[in-house]
Amino acid sequence: MHKDTFFQKKHTLNIAGKLFNLSSPKVMGIINITPDSFFEDSRKQSSEAILHQAEIMLNEGADFLDVGAYSSRPGATDISLKEELHRLLPAVEAIGKNFPEAVLSIDTFRAKVAEAAIKAGAHIINDISGGSLDEDMFATVARLQVPYILMHMKGSPQTMIQQTHYTDLVEDVFDYFVDKYFKLKQLGVKDVIIDPGFGFAKTAEQSYTLMNHLDRFDVLQLPILVGVSRKKMIYGLLGIKPEDALNGTTALNMIALTKGANILRVHDVKQAVEAVKIFEAFKSA
Repeated sequence: MHKDTFFQKKHTLNIAGKLFNLSSPKVMGIINITPDSFFEDSRKQSSEAILHQAEIMLNEGADFLDVGAYSSRPGATDISLKEELHRLLPAVEAIGKNFPEAVLSIDTFRAKVAEAAIKAGAHIINDISGGSLDEDMFATVARLQVPYILMHMKGSPQTMIQQTHYTDLVEDVFDYFVDKYFKLKQLGVKDVIIDPGFGFAKTAEQSYTLMNHLDRFDVLQLPILVGVSRKKMIYGLLGIKPEDALNGTTALNMIALTKGANILRVHDVKQAVEAVKIFEAFKSA
C-alpha cells in the first residue's frame, strides 16, 4: 500500500451496535488498576476507589474510561497474564454494573486479556504495542469486531527506552501505521484509532517533534488519540514532578487539538473537557 493512499474519513465508531460520533474531540479518562503507574494519584486498586474514580470522571464529562492493569511506564515490572486478568476483570464488571452507560476501553497488549475484558462488558481495545507483543491480537480484534486503538511503540515497556533510533521519526511512525492498518483492514477490522505513542520508544525531543508534525497523519483519515497527560516530556522539561504537570498537560493538549487530535487520553477529565470546549469555540469563531 502506497503511503499517500487516501482512506475514507472515519467520523464514527461502532460501539456495541451504536454509532459514536467523533466529529468533535472526545476525552478519555485513565483508571490505572496498578500499584506502580508513574502518576501515583492515577493508581486505583480497591473496588471502592475504582468506582469512585469512574463516577468522578463520568460526571466531569469523560466520553470513555480507559482501564488498565499492566503498568506501561518505562522499566515497569512485567506481570503474568493471570495477574493482569485478576486485577482487571473485577474492575470491568463493577464499572459496567454501576455505570452501564460508560464506554470502556481496555489498555492491554495481550489478546486473551482483551477478549476476556470485552466479554466482561468492555467496548474498545487499546493496545500500546500495535499487535507487536501478541501475534494473536489482530485476529482477536477482527473476530470481536470492536474498535481498536493502534499505538506506535518499539520493544516493550521494559526495553523501549533503549529503542529511540529512527531513520526519519515522523515517516517511520507513518509507515508503521500504514503497514499495521493495511493488515487490520485485510482481516476485516472496521474501526481503527491511531496513537503516535508519545514517550514510548521516543525521547522528549522526539515526542515534541512528533507533536509538531501530528497533522502529517491526516492523510490516513483515521481518528487520532493523543496521550501526553503528565508525562516526562512535560515534567522533565519543566523540572517538576508528575503531580505538578497538569498545567503543562493542558497546554500540550490544546496544541494537540489544533493539530487534529480527536481523543485526549488524560488523568484530569475536567480540565481536558474545558480545553475541548475552548478549542471548539475558537474553531467555530
